[in-house]
Amino acid sequence: MCLQFADLLSRALTHLQFPTRGVVGTAVYYDTKGRELFRWNHAWVRVGKEVIDGNVDCLSENPAVPNQVAVQPYWGPIDETPSDRRLRENHGTALPGDVDVDGIWWPELKAFIDKMLAG
Repeated sequence: MCLQFADLLSRALTHLQFPTRGVVGTAVYYDTKGRELFRWNHAWVRVGKEVIDGNVDCLSENPAVPNQVAVQPYWGPIDETPSDRRLRENHGTALPGDVDVDGIWWPELKAFIDKMLAG
């Protein structure tokens, strides 16, 4: 779901003329003592010098993720990313296409955004 979330958010912000890009990479999560708890392939969005790691609040629903991982969504400067995670970008790797994003969710979200902008 993080891939779809990052793709939709990136498309929406780009549509609103923000300089964004979806990012694929590895997210590593840590406990309060700096010990690694979990790592996985993940997706997030970059907006200039900021990062949006927004679909992590549902990690507790994933049976592969240890119960100790309890991170909150983050949107802010990349150099102030919380110490409970490290995001390592796979440079040159694009978000993969998704038929639901392409055919359903993005057209619906774009229509909603356009309607809201029109007043």
